[in-house]
Amino acid sequence: MGRRTIVGVSVAVAVLAGAGTTAVVLRPPPGPPESSAVDGPTTTVERETLLGSVTVDGELGYGEPVPIAAKAPGTVTWLPKVGARIRRGGALLRADDMPVVLLYGALPIYRELRPGAEGPDVALLERNLRALGYTGFTVDDEYTGVTAEAVRRWQKDLGREETGVVDPTWLVVADGAIRVAGLKVRPGAAATGEVLTCTGAASVVTVDVEADGAGWAQPGVKVTVTLPNDKKTPGTVASVGAKAEPKEPGGTATIPVTVALGDEAPLGKLREGPVTVTYVSERRENVLAVPVAALVALPEGGYGLETVDGGTRRFLPVEVGLIADGKVEVRGAGLAVGMTVGLPK
Repeated sequence: MGRRTIVGVSVAVAVLAGAGTTAVVLRPPPGPPESSAVDGPTTTVERETLLGSVTVDGELGYGEPVPIAAKAPGTVTWLPKVGARIRRGGALLRADDMPVVLLYGALPIYRELRPGAEGPDVALLERNLRALGYTGFTVDDEYTGVTAEAVRRWQKDLGREETGVVDPTWLVVADGAIRVAGLKVRPGAAATGEVLTCTGAASVVTVDVEADGAGWAQPGVKVTVTLPNDKKTPGTVASVGAKAEPKEPGGTATIPVTVALGDEAPLGKLREGPVTVTYVSERRENVLAVPVAALVALPEGGYGLETVDGGTRRFLPVEVGLIADGKVEVRGAGLAVGMTVGLPK
């Protein structure tokens, strides 16, 4: 018998007894434990992997905006529009009509870079130069004369003075492409300080998870996101907040969880709206399983299966485990793969 993977909702055994919020109606045995005639539908006991899952509400958007600070002297002469996406090499603003440029990385450019400079900021600059199409140097942590040549070509394309020296005041470093969320100044303001707010350029899902149920939320955990159009797309937990706090006074403390989408194609033009996030909460591998409808409430208490062998039937007591997507894990003496069991008519 082949193995299948079933994805569904994890429910405690107590649910079968009516103690949970989900009711499972069990059919009573139609007669004495032994009978000589069998009719009606049947199914078979299979060996499967059951995945219990939990679904929580989330919000599609771009995440929490963060400020971008510039160090450029002079006056702001141009700003991008709210909603604009800025990629590596693009201008975040213009100060005295000169571009302040976005680079990718984790370390800010904090000093002038010229031939003879060494360090990780040099390597960051050279990686960005290469990505922008400027070559002729070795990407390492040494700023050489050939690095300066590449910088001069870059400065010429930007309309800046071709010095071969990198001034940190016209560079801003971010983790990746950004989307302008808001403007904090207007043209004519000083170009030094917080000039705009931004988010990542890619759509993300944010989920406020109750603090006492956030054990599953770890970076790298795979989830499934269901969109308002009922399409599904894979996601991965990208970050988990470090502080649990209620959204409103007296409310339940929650932790913000950000989910990155693996495929934005199902979004179409959708960029904001409510979604659901489903994660695997429990896994049962290599277990015996039957449809939940096959369970029978035994007169003496507990649960059983109506096993069918030829023209006779009998009720076999079983213990139940994980319920997932209409399937239930069953255990019991005499239970075997391929055994035929009855279903309600």
